[in-house]
Amino acid sequence: MSDKPSIPKGYLKNAMNHLVPESEVRKQDLARDRVARKWAIKAIKLNAALTAFKKESLADIAKLVTDSGKHYGAKMGGTKGNVSIISYDGQYKIVRQYADRIAFTEEMEVAKKLVLDCVNAWSAGANGHLKAVVQRVFSPSKQGQIRTQDVLDLLRLEIDDDRWRKAMQAVKDSILVTGTAVYVRVYERIGNTDQYKAIPLDLAAV
Repeated sequence: MSDKPSIPKGYLKNAMNHLVPESEVRKQDLARDRVARKWAIKAIKLNAALTAFKKESLADIAKLVTDSGKHYGAKMGGTKGNVSIISYDGQYKIVRQYADRIAFTEEMEVAKKLVLDCVNAWSAGANGHLKAVVQRVFSPSKQGQIRTQDVLDLLRLEIDDDRWRKAMQAVKDSILVTGTAVYVRVYERIGNTDQYKAIPLDLAAV
């Protein structure tokens, strides 16, 4: 049973929590309300469906791994581990993938200083791409977070300079693993090839 007070018939509640007679609400405001409410409700249901999908698929994958272990007399402890499951005809592939959640300590400020010192020292002949990479790495997002992938890209650069190696060590020391995320990815085979395309489960990819 909901604790929310019911809204009297013929009234709408505005953002200030005031009751307003529907007859006094502009048609455009009513239209906007209908669109926002319609798709928000659908999104909530879709989110619940995706949550259930992830929970049930992970449970099925874990059971499959456990049953496989029993077949060989091996007791499988825990559910962690990357797993690929392919249908008998090779048409579909389900991947369970674990990835570390990464944050950065205050040592990233030291790393930033060392990296920028390197770039400034090389400024006369520095590669333009390197400058762009460094600027991107140390430009936090709107949420104030440094993008992890950009940091990892920086670590992949092989530069024969003691100052750079020291800077990269500072970057590595600033990395803090805060947890683990698990993903379920679904793929479909492309025709009769050995290539698979992802079946998007996020709005940005559909």
